[in-house]
Amino acid sequence: MSRARSPGDSRLYLITGVRPNLEELIEAAVRGGVDIVQIREKELLDGALLPVLERMREVTRRLGVPFVVNDRADLALLVEADLVHVGQEDLPVEATRRLGLAVGLSTHSEQEIDRADADYIGVGPVYATPTKEGRLGVGLELVHYAARHARVPWFTLGGIDAANIADVVAAGAERVAVIRAIADAPDPERAAAELRAALDRR
Repeated sequence: MSRARSPGDSRLYLITGVRPNLEELIEAAVRGGVDIVQIREKELLDGALLPVLERMREVTRRLGVPFVVNDRADLALLVEADLVHVGQEDLPVEATRRLGLAVGLSTHSEQEIDRADADYIGVGPVYATPTKEGRLGVGLELVHYAARHARVPWFTLGGIDAANIADVVAAGAERVAVIRAIADAPDPERAAAELRAALDRR
């Protein structure tokens, strides 16, 4: 890990694609309580994505929060990200670790939670969300399961917002990852602060 804290010390995780005013979004979200940031970008070609990641690495280092690159271990290495996040069908965790990277892993079932040997896992999507097209929500039962059985730090994600975060926390979640609840909010700092307050009440 770099100078930033580890995922286990984080509570509120912002995932965002590349967008206008990205730096301002991240700064506002961190002021509101976000303490780990992932860039998840599926559309940009490498040549356009790399300088954005380099800049966001600088921003997150200045803000003192871990920086995660989704899926792209090669780009994560180039920009000295703190972690790379992979899915079940991406480069395996053990192979990614051979590159010297810390790794987060998406999980969607009890079996995947049980097998996970990453530095942290994402559990979800709890609710159906347009950012995971075609994937049904796993529901709060998987959150209950993770609270009882996960062996590594874990973040609940998928359709979580200010209206339902209390239910997710009541199911056992101590860490939450969001996209739209902060990135699409009129006031990202306030949105982050509301979510963080709900987590801190646990």
